[in-house]
Amino acid sequence: MPTGIIESLDHEARGITRLDGKTIFVEGALPGEQVEYVCLRKKRTYEVARTERILKSSPSRVTPKCPHFGVCGGCSMQHLDPSAQVAAKQRVLESNLWHLGRIKAEQLYSPIYGAPWAYRQRARLSVRVLPKKGGVLIGFHERKSSYVADMRQCDILPPHVSALLMPLRELISSLSISKAMPQIEVAAGERITALVLRILEPLSAADENLLRAFADRHRVVLYLQAGGPATAYRFYPAEGPKLSYCLPDYDIEHFFSPTEFTQVNFAINHVLVRRALALLDPQPGERVADMFCGLGNFTLPIARSGAHVVGVEGSAELVRRAAENASANGLAGQADYRVANLFEVTPEMLTALGHFDKVLIDPPREGAVELVNSIGEGGPRRIVYVSCSPSTLARDAAILVGQKGYRLKGAGVVNMFPNTSHVESIALFERS
Repeated sequence: MPTGIIESLDHEARGITRLDGKTIFVEGALPGEQVEYVCLRKKRTYEVARTERILKSSPSRVTPKCPHFGVCGGCSMQHLDPSAQVAAKQRVLESNLWHLGRIKAEQLYSPIYGAPWAYRQRARLSVRVLPKKGGVLIGFHERKSSYVADMRQCDILPPHVSALLMPLRELISSLSISKAMPQIEVAAGERITALVLRILEPLSAADENLLRAFADRHRVVLYLQAGGPATAYRFYPAEGPKLSYCLPDYDIEHFFSPTEFTQVNFAINHVLVRRALALLDPQPGERVADMFCGLGNFTLPIARSGAHVVGVEGSAELVRRAAENASANGLAGQADYRVANLFEVTPEMLTALGHFDKVLIDPPREGAVELVNSIGEGGPRRIVYVSCSPSTLARDAAILVGQKGYRLKGAGVVNMFPNTSHVESIALFERS
């Protein structure tokens, strides 16, 4: 059986070793370890393998807290000490910037990180009725599989949400449409916890009574969703507090629907917004753009600074929600919103939005290549880029530095998803 010494981790938290010039990605191995491994898949230039035996263990290896680790696909790094996880993600960011973008940040920012457990305020759980496996399963998918993990607890969810997993199994098994409810979306806010039940068939009157009793017993708000996200509606209780999250530093409360995008980790989001605003440094009288603004996570703090901010987003529904939040927080006069597809933006479209002194960019995984390509000579003097993909950040950074005359002043990781390999980051670009 082959052995190898692990050099580093890749973007999926697999250990990397080399044999006869070929890169071997070893699942379950950590940097500095010597392991025996078994090959799972061979390609011409690389192999994917699984750790069979650890001959020399890393001092950063820890016992995974979750009994489902290794089967459930929700986490991939629970066997690595939380502080070492952050360091590994910083190396992934630096590696992507250099190997894909051929650039280095002038400064590495201190990482943003927090509690590694009970952080996930948002989750999408799959539901399967499998009599041979004990009835109803609710949870994340198993690793690299469409099967649903047999989860009885989840330590990355808030405790009160984790405690709902088994009662939800009982509830769904008692419904007449148990086989027509494939998904439950969870959203925990400041005042309420909402569960969105995806239903493919109508509920019976008895089903509705069971749902109401469950909501009362567990103090949750139930939504029903028969089609796409726009079809979700509040079922029970029909009235009461709404979903929201707060940014206390800016005296802002964001209201949102359980199917609308918000950051999953509210505590880290507080620090991320604070870091982004410090780097952007919006001033009264400046005109600032918030690209891919969503429901206004960064827009309203920018507006609170006294700058005039224009939020741009492709979803008309999110723009409507963002405008409502601006009004609710007394910032309607400081924030404007535009609906625009930023994946198809042109220099002419960007020019039509007017001059911006500074810009914040917070794109999805695809990045913002069309947007950065559209920046002209009169572009903003400062750009703060919040990224959820180090590879697309590196690609876009190469354009900003190599073609648009910006300097990469600094970059650092944001551990929004502890115990997973997901790398978020923040970067500052400035023109001289």
